[in-house]
Amino acid sequence: MSKKIYVPPIKSQGIKTKLVPWINSIIPEPFNNTWIEPFMGTGVVAFNVVPKFAILCDTNPHLINFYKAIQKKEITPSLTKEFLQREGSLLLSKGEEHFYSIRERFNKEHNPLDFLFLNRSCFNGMIRFNRKGGFNVPFCRKPERFAQAYVTKIVNQIEYVFYLLQFNDFEFKCKDFKDTIALGKEGDIIYCDPPYIDRHTDYFNGWDGKKENDLFIALKNTKATFILSTWHHNDYRKNEYIDSLWSEFPILTRDHFYHVGGKETNRNPMVEALITNYNAKPIEYIQERVEQLTLFERMAEYKAKAIV
Repeated sequence: MSKKIYVPPIKSQGIKTKLVPWINSIIPEPFNNTWIEPFMGTGVVAFNVVPKFAILCDTNPHLINFYKAIQKKEITPSLTKEFLQREGSLLLSKGEEHFYSIRERFNKEHNPLDFLFLNRSCFNGMIRFNRKGGFNVPFCRKPERFAQAYVTKIVNQIEYVFYLLQFNDFEFKCKDFKDTIALGKEGDIIYCDPPYIDRHTDYFNGWDGKKENDLFIALKNTKATFILSTWHHNDYRKNEYIDSLWSEFPILTRDHFYHVGGKETNRNPMVEALITNYNAKPIEYIQERVEQLTLFERMAEYKAKAIV
């Protein structure tokens, strides 16, 4: 069986796009309660699971504000196309000078479309902020970044989320992970994708052993079903928290390759882990990566879901 994989408009290092079929395959069925994410990130998992009810949280306010703007129709596919064509043309003519002017503008005004522009034209698709909360990732040094094909790809990604949010009850909150997990009730599913402990991360508020332990306690005490993504080991070392904290829960593993970091030495295979508080039995799907669907195909797809 194959499932289409929809890529979100926001990029990040360590994005779970290629792991979505694996995660999706262990979700208990039927599932009709609330899907909860304390570490929403790009939203790729929720946007592919497509629950009817979802609470998506993150401590990065710019991620939350971006998707709220789509939900409120302040960002639409047509507005995104117009914005990226205009700013992409200026980037082509002015080069990195325009990128840094947009970065300065974003750090003052926090416009969600500026955030999108920076995310899709910065170095390696990183999301990183300094201690003052300013976006500080440098330019990718590709003035031609927003060529027509690339703009069309991003607009289609916006379009998918735009219609998904019209047909489903999604709530976006800027919230601490402990408070988010506390929202979970019996029958809900909490999916956690925290920064990987002891790995390079660019998480908005950082991550350390204390937070990993706090996460363990919160998930251990929840009445909801949980699925936790983390790393198990690589060729050089093992995630020590697997044994010291998470070993009391069922653990599934599989190989994965992350394109993380600017150096090839940082781009290594890793054994990924899914940790749950139930006995998960994965049903593998053939991955079919889809980024381009027409407006009419998406509308028809969501109308069919609404009728069901």
